[in-house]
Amino acid sequence: MRWLVTGAGGLLGTDLVALLREEGETVVAPTRSELDVRDAGAVAAAVRDAAPDVVVNCAGWTAVDDAETREEEALAVNGHAVGDLAAACRERLVQLSTDYVFDGRAAEPYPEDAEPAPVSAYGRTKLAGERAALAHGGTVVRTAWLYGVGGPNFVRTMTRLAAGDGAVRVVADQVGQPTWTADLAAQLFRLVTAGAPPGVYHATSSGSTSWYGLAREVFELAGADPDRVTPVTTAEFPRPAPRPASSVLGHGGWTAAGISPIRDWRAALRAAWPYLSEA
Repeated sequence: MRWLVTGAGGLLGTDLVALLREEGETVVAPTRSELDVRDAGAVAAAVRDAAPDVVVNCAGWTAVDDAETREEEALAVNGHAVGDLAAACRERLVQLSTDYVFDGRAAEPYPEDAEPAPVSAYGRTKLAGERAALAHGGTVVRTAWLYGVGGPNFVRTMTRLAAGDGAVRVVADQVGQPTWTADLAAQLFRLVTAGAPPGVYHATSSGSTSWYGLAREVFELAGADPDRVTPVTTAEFPRPAPRPASSVLGHGGWTAAGISPIRDWRAALRAAWPYLSEA
């Protein structure tokens, strides 16, 4: 199978391209500097030249706080560019999205068919990309709280802080699902190779925790005292973009497609740890 992976140099793209090559797949993997997804002509040419069986769009504006004051710029990447890519595809398009399309007020995990209600500019722009992909028969894969070796992320930050001294203040009233990019890459591979139908899927680790709970887990793995992690509220740690208080995603779409959801977040973090601690 031939794959085109856009945004191949990012946190997820790095692991996805590595996995596909290990599996013997043919991969065309342009990085952001090699393919500006905002350039519709360049996107159409990339799809034509690669002649892929499947396109996975890992490119995106991920600066959540910056999007609050630069929404049109974020929309150009997360929304309009997805529409151009979807229009250029005669193949299957898999578009990555986010838990930020929800408002975070639900008491239960959001099912795939829950009505989106983003409360941030970032969430609105990602929802625009979802709609563009689905309008062209594509597949949307929502994920959240990503960590891995391919770029900066919360787990790597906590690993660095664990090596220091003193208390570390971490938000305890936002709940979600830490997800290892290697696990997400494997789930995307299963999704495509199993021939799962187009639609919306939630590709996050099973279980849930807060940023505070995740930080404590990282400190323990690093051999540091987890009691150095001090819980704070979102109100005590204000950011420009509002965060979903509870963005736990349900995984019913995988069951319907006959594919197992991603494993528990603690098991994934322990499996990832040897790679993260060496990075």
